[in-house]
Amino acid sequence: MPRYSELGLSTFTLPAGINNAITDVLGVKVGHFTLYEGDGEWRPGSGPFRTGVTVILPHGGNIYEDKVPAAVHTINGFGKVAGFEQIRELGQVETPIALTGTLNVPRVADALMTLSIEQSPHIGIGFNESGRKGYASVNPVVGETSDGFLSDIQARPIGEDEVRSAIRDASTGPVSEGVVGAGTGTSCFGWKGGIGTASRVISARFGGYTTGVLVQSNYGRPQELTIAGIPVGQQIFPPGYTPRPESGSIMIIIASDAPLNSRQLGRLCRRAAFGLARTGSTCHGGSGDFVIAFSTAYQIHDRSDSILSERPMLASEQPVIGALGLAVIESVEEAIYNSLFMARTVIGRDGNVRYGLPVEEVMKVIRRNRSDL
Repeated sequence: MPRYSELGLSTFTLPAGINNAITDVLGVKVGHFTLYEGDGEWRPGSGPFRTGVTVILPHGGNIYEDKVPAAVHTINGFGKVAGFEQIRELGQVETPIALTGTLNVPRVADALMTLSIEQSPHIGIGFNESGRKGYASVNPVVGETSDGFLSDIQARPIGEDEVRSAIRDASTGPVSEGVVGAGTGTSCFGWKGGIGTASRVISARFGGYTTGVLVQSNYGRPQELTIAGIPVGQQIFPPGYTPRPESGSIMIIIASDAPLNSRQLGRLCRRAAFGLARTGSTCHGGSGDFVIAFSTAYQIHDRSDSILSERPMLASEQPVIGALGLAVIESVEEAIYNSLFMARTVIGRDGNVRYGLPVEEVMKVIRRNRSDL
């Protein structure tokens, strides 16, 4: 299955990074655990399962001890994300960011707490080996979309073992997309959605920084699908599609190596909505649309002995944020396309089907509407 950039459809302005993935931001790792098990009739608590977990690690060290600046943004809040309030207050991420199915959120959050305590045994207790106080708790960050149409969501099968597996799988370089990890059971515009990623590099004039995006797509109605500015969804439709009252959700993760603080990262979070809108989303009332952004340019050591620290900062914010904003918009749009183009047809519980987007049909529609192809 081809990625969007391989089809010659691009109308983007900025160049992609070497892998066109969130891992083009130096140090960022992504890992998946995929649970694709069982067929046929739904057996509550026993499957079939089309679910999983995806983890994004800002760096390969102890994230609790060396936090990264971060921000979050809620486009529409019909969702069950965990950890957002403390990020709003403190502007930091201190665990891997995990994505999963909706009802798995508490179990995945618990797993992240367990793993953090293993790495930093002083969490919540008192003192560690160096004598620094460590009374603070840990704030696990978990995003979600619902995979209940294809999977036994009530079983909540993703927990500590699965999170450990995803973290062991985490690596830099190319990222698996489509029907994998947290995207195993999701839908997008009535087709099979999933995990998608993309990146952009801004001009050296503005610092040459890299911005990467990863999405878990699970939103939209078929007729809304827009690709490369063409209303594709008005000309092709999923076979046997039955409208559903809920309209799904999306998780958008943004990473950048630009030296941004939490406020500036918040500005990038808010730009993500423009990339989402380019694909046809109108953020329905039943949609949970959430954004998490972080910078890898510096780390914030937990309970430093020093009152002050030196950190890089932008001497001129506006032009750089403008360039990074475009990088976010283009990366979000292309990551969503990749989540669709890289997905395959999945038959889930009770025979429910989400068909893979028919790329050749999409290409025909776009060629009929674009004179440059």
